[in-house]
Amino acid sequence: MNNDYPNAEVVGKYSDQTAFTAVPPLVAYWNTLRRRKWIIASIVGVALVVGIILTFLATPLYQAVARIQIEREGERVTNVQQVSEIDAGDDQEFYQTQYALLGARSLAERVVRELNLASNEQFYEMFGRDPVGGNGPANAEARSARLRQASDILLEHVNIEPIRGSSLVDIQFTSPDPALSAEIANTWLEQFMDSTLDRRYASTKDARDFLQDRLAELRRRLETSERDLVGYAARQGIVTLSRGDSGDGNAQPDRTLTSFDLEELNLALAQATNARISAQSALEAQRPGEQTSDTLASLRQARAEATAQLAQLSARFEPEYPEVKAINSKLAALDRSIAQENGRIASGYGQALREATNREQALQQQVRALKNSLVGEQSASIQYNIFQREVDTNRQLYDALLQRYKEIGVSGVASNNVSIVDRALVPRVPSSPNLLLNLLLSLILGLFLALLAVILLEQIDQKLRDPSDITQRLRLPLLGVIPVVADGDVSTAVADPKSDISEAFLSFQTNLSFLTDHGVPRSILFTSTQPNEGKSNSAVALGRSLARTGKRVLLIDADMRNSSSHELLDVANRRGLSNYLAGEEFGSDLITLTGIERFDLMSAGPQPPNAGELLLSPRLSQLVREACELYDVVLIDAPPVLAIADVPLVAKVAEGVVYTIEMNRARARQIQQSLERITAARGNVFGVLVTKYSSNQTAYGYGYGYGYGRDESAAES
Repeated sequence: MNNDYPNAEVVGKYSDQTAFTAVPPLVAYWNTLRRRKWIIASIVGVALVVGIILTFLATPLYQAVARIQIEREGERVTNVQQVSEIDAGDDQEFYQTQYALLGARSLAERVVRELNLASNEQFYEMFGRDPVGGNGPANAEARSARLRQASDILLEHVNIEPIRGSSLVDIQFTSPDPALSAEIANTWLEQFMDSTLDRRYASTKDARDFLQDRLAELRRRLETSERDLVGYAARQGIVTLSRGDSGDGNAQPDRTLTSFDLEELNLALAQATNARISAQSALEAQRPGEQTSDTLASLRQARAEATAQLAQLSARFEPEYPEVKAINSKLAALDRSIAQENGRIASGYGQALREATNREQALQQQVRALKNSLVGEQSASIQYNIFQREVDTNRQLYDALLQRYKEIGVSGVASNNVSIVDRALVPRVPSSPNLLLNLLLSLILGLFLALLAVILLEQIDQKLRDPSDITQRLRLPLLGVIPVVADGDVSTAVADPKSDISEAFLSFQTNLSFLTDHGVPRSILFTSTQPNEGKSNSAVALGRSLARTGKRVLLIDADMRNSSSHELLDVANRRGLSNYLAGEEFGSDLITLTGIERFDLMSAGPQPPNAGELLLSPRLSQLVREACELYDVVLIDAPPVLAIADVPLVAKVAEGVVYTIEMNRARARQIQQSLERITAARGNVFGVLVTKYSSNQTAYGYGYGYGYGRDESAAES
């Protein structure tokens, strides 16, 4: 603080009556884009032109698409189980594995071998590559390198695109030749299916090798056990006629020759016993006179007839009658015949009984002999059954392993979880370049580059764009915001008390009244970073505003190299500050009347050759003290800080400094350096006055001291 004013005490804070509202970030960004709109338009335009040129210069590419379906488990043609389940694990893990296999280098190499692309010179030429080792025959190392090179080309131009929410996968291949694109896409899916089967078949190789060894061992054991069984049966005389099933799948001796003979003899013995019992029953059932036979029946019939004839003849004739005798003789002969027939029949039943009894006894003897033989055979069959069970066990193991070996051999071929949905067709129109897509990408790239350029320019450009930057970046109070005059005639606008700029300076004056305990500071120095920032206009306008309030104001034009206050007030510049600093006394002859009541001017006077040295003389401080005795407020229009190196020292002659900043011109770094020079010289900076502010730069206007504010939208309404 200036020691010449011991009663002046700066409040040191930003008056609440400057009601300027900070710009929201989005609005600030929008304003930045508007300021850089031509740069943005230029960069975007160049990007679009480059995109169009590249589109028309690019080689047309054709994309062929083949579609397959990958299931968790393929359709089982045979009822065969895999050695390892293909559906183990999570669905996502399974399908991600399949997608990775579709893009594997091994699959690309299979396609290269299938289509013989490694030795196809047109294939390399189509993709702008030179084959390893040049054209012509290649050795083994060059062929291997070409295989890798061709595989790399395929992998660069193939795209595996799963269809979301399904088990379908598109295989897309892009090349300059539509026919080649379709051929490679179809070969790719075919080789993938073949490789899937190959992997499944290869996965059973270890199992097949193990089963082959086990089958060979079991075959030897089965042959040995069968050989032991047959040898033992031959030594023991065991002849097996047939085999039966025990129910658990084991074959065991069911009927030997001895058991078969015993069964037959038992059957014959049963029949003989039945015959003997029948003969005995028939013999016991026979009684005299009760025998029957056809012959005996006819004899009895004949005797009955003869008896009837005899009864008729006896009624008429005597016993001696010849016919009666003849009938009696016939009856006697018939009786003899009947008696003989009865004897013969009774003798036949006895003979049948004897024969049946003899046969039964003979069969019983044979059965007893076979039973003894069968008991011995059964004792020997214990070891026979042991041999038989070993044969059955070895045969079951051998059959089971043989069946499993057959199943493993066809398991990979029996089912495939990959199926073709659509084969790739030869594309008719190129898939790229796509003019609309390229324009869109160029637009996005252009916008990105434009945004990057704007960010870089904003970082390089340290100009203050908004009044809110004053408090945020300079840490100084904002004393006022002076709008830009559209027609450039500031003097006319300031002269009108109802104009916006007059209202702005009235708000500025009000804020100044809060800076000290005695109201508006007695002496105020106006300076800026560089020329033409509006400090002279601001000093004149503040003088007019203070004069209207009844204060006597003196404006001292201290910018003797480029004086302009007299021009703004339309008065002559004959004598002034340079004369006083040169040694003349302060008097009315150095004061110029401005024609404005209570507002006088001490112009710069004739331009001296050593203006800087004059400003550093003690007479400037003496001038301010003498002027303060005659005037209420002394305003000093000082040179810009960067225009003269002595301004920071001159700032001490005033009670405080009002630093004038033109929006969108002054750079923050320059302002900070200027302010540091002033404060380093112990100058007191009241705050910042923003000039030439365009209210259409933001959506917010400036506020006046008594709360009246307007912006362009409000003015238009």
